[in-house]
Amino acid sequence: MNADQEVILSVRGATKVYPGTIALKSVDFDVRKGAVNVLVGENGAGKSTLMKIISGVEQPTEGTILLNGEPIRMTSTQDAIRNGIGIVFQELNLFPNMTVAENIFITREQCRFGIDIDRTTQEEKSRALMRRLEHDIAVDRPVGELRIGQQQIVEIAKALSQDARILIMDEPTSALSATEVEILFRVIAELKAQGVAIVYISHRLEELVRIGDFITVLRDGSITGSSSMKDIDVPWIVRSMIGASSKDYAKTAEHRYGNEILQIEDITLPRQGGGYMVDHVSLSLRAGEIIGIYGLMGAGRTELFDCIMGRHKHAGGTILVGGRPLPKADVLERINGGLALIPEDRKAEGLIQIMSISDNMTLASLWNYVRGVQIDGKKERATVAQYVRKLAIKIANPDNEVASLSGGNQQKVVIGKALMTDPKVLLMDEPSRGIDIGAKAEVFRTMRRLAADGLGILFVTSDLEEVMALSDRIIVMSKGRITGDFQRVGATEQAVVAASSVGHDITGQTMEARS
Repeated sequence: MNADQEVILSVRGATKVYPGTIALKSVDFDVRKGAVNVLVGENGAGKSTLMKIISGVEQPTEGTILLNGEPIRMTSTQDAIRNGIGIVFQELNLFPNMTVAENIFITREQCRFGIDIDRTTQEEKSRALMRRLEHDIAVDRPVGELRIGQQQIVEIAKALSQDARILIMDEPTSALSATEVEILFRVIAELKAQGVAIVYISHRLEELVRIGDFITVLRDGSITGSSSMKDIDVPWIVRSMIGASSKDYAKTAEHRYGNEILQIEDITLPRQGGGYMVDHVSLSLRAGEIIGIYGLMGAGRTELFDCIMGRHKHAGGTILVGGRPLPKADVLERINGGLALIPEDRKAEGLIQIMSISDNMTLASLWNYVRGVQIDGKKERATVAQYVRKLAIKIANPDNEVASLSGGNQQKVVIGKALMTDPKVLLMDEPSRGIDIGAKAEVFRTMRRLAADGLGILFVTSDLEEVMALSDRIIVMSKGRITGDFQRVGATEQAVVAASSVGHDITGQTMEARS
């Protein structure tokens, strides 16, 4: 790979102004044919805005796009598709009530004689795409029934079906397991060999070094670095992004734990067709303790959180908060009982995109701001401002729509909303999904501060580095069961990974015993 490789698309002098903020400032960006062109930066740096301009979703306030050296103007995604540009968005753009095949061919339906949709052909082509991605997802199944990782695969299949010459992938691995990531990388290598230009955005820096050929770094809407990937390393990327060379997960001084704040006993969630998605899980959490739950996709971690929050009325088992049982499987009852959940899918379950940042943050705790029959707007605004500062949320105005924020800042709004209910126990499902390294450090510092103040935190992650760095105790799940329960002291990554891939119970063994 060399720097003289053919440039298929160029952005020159791109500036994008939104009300109250400048998202891009005179950005120049080149996309080379048959290469993985990495674009990286903190949340709010302008990456998604630049990709939206290239894919026709947004138009630049100023600047030019050149395709094969010729200026082009794209006023819609259809213009981009006609020019051979496809995109896998960070926020999934799927219709949950439509089938996998219908989503893959949405707006590009395969028709018979221009009269009706040829569903058989669509399904055959969709199955071929699933085989290419090494998945056996039923193409006649509604997308809403799929796990978020499977939905991510459908989004990738949709982009592949367009036979694009330029394929933009915005955080394509954020919801994928390690096995699924390897499959995606094989597909990317195949596309490169065919001359397809890949624009790849991810916060997983080691992943970028492994797969990238060229890298461009954005910070606050401006380019701060551009290089061939073979000439740089992870510290260079971090310095270019945030001006520092290390990832700080902010371990603080040890503090004493309080009494048991959460007890769950014999939790079960029956699986349709037999067996259990959550298979007789019991655990306890102490005030001030952070427990990380690690496991591969399909291990039952998210389903366990759903059971704890009362989202499955047919779930079995007992839940106690502060020694008080919460018998009713009802979300509001569980929130009032001292539980709060940060869901894995912030777009579908954590936010209302058309509402303001402020309204989203106070949505779950609105009763705290009611005075008589009115909302105390002054108190509400003051509390929102407090949490915006505490979580370092980058906003121009709290009255702006939450959809105007970057993915990472949206995630921090969801965290703020949960904290504003004043919970005793915080459940965090993949809290760093779609968050850059700087935002991760801020979120993790917040988690440690909250734990030091006596909050019990139970978090799910598929990131091994996170679970090792953050957890006071590590619980591993596989096939709906707990297969490891280890103290942080003496922990090894090998033992955690081994526990995540077994089907028999090794609860209680130490890390050293497994390694």
